[in-house]
Amino acid sequence: MDAHSRGRADDIDPADQWVLNPHTGNYELRLDHSTGESSSPSRTATAAGTGRRDDSRTRSSREGSGRRGAGSRERDGEGQGAPDGPRRAVPGQRSRRSSQGGRGAAEPPAPGRRKRKPQKSRKKKALLWTGGVMAFVVVAGSAGAYVLYQKLNGNIDAIDVGDAGSKNVVTDGPMNILIIGTDKRTGKGNEGYGDKGSEGHADTTILFHVSEDRTNATAMSIPRDLMTEIPECESKNEDGTSTVIPGTPNERFNTSLGQNGRNPGCTMKTVENITGVKPHHFMMVDFNAVKSLTSAVGGVKVCMAKPIDDPKSHLKLPQGDSKVQGEQALALLRTRDSFGNRSDLDRIKVQQQFLGSMIREMKSSDTLTNPKKLYSLADAATKALTVDTAIGDATKLMTLAEEIGKVDTKNISFLTMPVIDNPAEPKPVTVVVDPVKGEQLFAMMRSDTSLTEVKQKEKAAKGKQAALLKGPKAEAADVRVDVLNGGEIPGAAGSTVTWLQNEQGVLKSTNKANAPEKIKKTTLEYAPNQADQARALAEMMGLPATAMKQGATDAEGLEAMVLTLGSDFKGAGQLITGPTKPPKDIEKASADKAVCAQ
Repeated sequence: MDAHSRGRADDIDPADQWVLNPHTGNYELRLDHSTGESSSPSRTATAAGTGRRDDSRTRSSREGSGRRGAGSRERDGEGQGAPDGPRRAVPGQRSRRSSQGGRGAAEPPAPGRRKRKPQKSRKKKALLWTGGVMAFVVVAGSAGAYVLYQKLNGNIDAIDVGDAGSKNVVTDGPMNILIIGTDKRTGKGNEGYGDKGSEGHADTTILFHVSEDRTNATAMSIPRDLMTEIPECESKNEDGTSTVIPGTPNERFNTSLGQNGRNPGCTMKTVENITGVKPHHFMMVDFNAVKSLTSAVGGVKVCMAKPIDDPKSHLKLPQGDSKVQGEQALALLRTRDSFGNRSDLDRIKVQQQFLGSMIREMKSSDTLTNPKKLYSLADAATKALTVDTAIGDATKLMTLAEEIGKVDTKNISFLTMPVIDNPAEPKPVTVVVDPVKGEQLFAMMRSDTSLTEVKQKEKAAKGKQAALLKGPKAEAADVRVDVLNGGEIPGAAGSTVTWLQNEQGVLKSTNKANAPEKIKKTTLEYAPNQADQARALAEMMGLPATAMKQGATDAEGLEAMVLTLGSDFKGAGQLITGPTKPPKDIEKASADKAVCAQ
């Protein structure tokens, strides 16, 4: 309950309680509408972090509005000994700023004098994962106050995916989040969409990769009609037991969810099996999410290259710019007959363009400075979400949101998994991964290589190291290396030595078992007179220049180089780093640019 004891928490409209302080750029909980008094940031943080009130502040707040103003100054060690007199009714924090001890009391502005220009409001970081596709919603950090935490936390559904994901909310390295939009029919008005009686298949799936330095992100759409192997997976039952679901070869990707009792953990394992990229978390939504979230944000701007009139989805849009929300937004994301060659791949392009527009809307000043809209979005988003248990409450989601919010919109790249027509079908209906372009793109994601130009300065700084990779290379038979495992995969050193000897001809490689400690990045230590051997091994394993650690003195006799596998090692034969540029002919779009759907 709030400090003024004005009723039960259920009687409060949380959106009405949050106001923007223009001097700090922070949202603060307004507790007294008559005086504009706001709670202090420390009280808000205490309430959000522990769910308990600060009793001393609660008692002080009950002593009257005049006493509250003085009490707040005394608690902060400010305004002591200041003369009594009439004061303007201004928000508490602004009042405190005008009477800070040690800086001198600020005088009231003279009549007609312009007030000091407010400090520019800082961007609020937030997250919204929006319907049948993916979405980012911006939730202000101050929305963590206890009264909001209780309400938002009760909205979220969570599923235990076992070892398919990560137990940590945020990882130190790159983060991979699987966004799943299902075709499950729930809610009034959704009878015309999806498969009747479906448990909810993986209708729209995006693997969202956030770089380790949080400067860029890649959002890769996975076609629902992709033919692939669905590996064995485990599903948790309501009674706490587990059911092992056998793997099946040559199935449509969308059946990795819902079919045979498979849960999102099975979809996560399927994605890892295809790409070699392990998702850390999943977020799942159904049709209702599209309608509720687009309505909460006040509509999403879209652009059509031609007029749209689809009788199947009832979608009607004029040529040029429009704004869609609710049923119309869902129809846009679901239609196949209005764009390109009416395939799922063309529908994916429209979904990506829609998401880019949604992200821009979420980060617009109209949304960030509107407490009521922010609350509506947070409420709609949490009601729409089903997530893994590791991020299954509002506080954890907000922590993840803040991390993702560090990525600039212009550095979020959308693209579709490279595929070709299924050669096993006389008249192709499904697709398979492009064996060349697909592996190139997956390797880039595994090695955390940006698809934007954001890292060009970093690459230039590593020019001297990159030069280490240029020069003569020794024959495989002359490469001598000891291999240690400092990564996460048991037996990695042994499997790598087997691969080096049997596949690459490096017969003088030795398994030295586990390294003294775990390391994030694979390293190769070598002497100056072993540089030709180091270059040869680096080429075989796809080692980046940053992995090369040249010593100061030459090796003597039969001394071997030392290769220590790190957490970036994904398996014997898989390149540590991928290409520096995406494969040719792969279409990608940036989240900060509007494109008209064709």
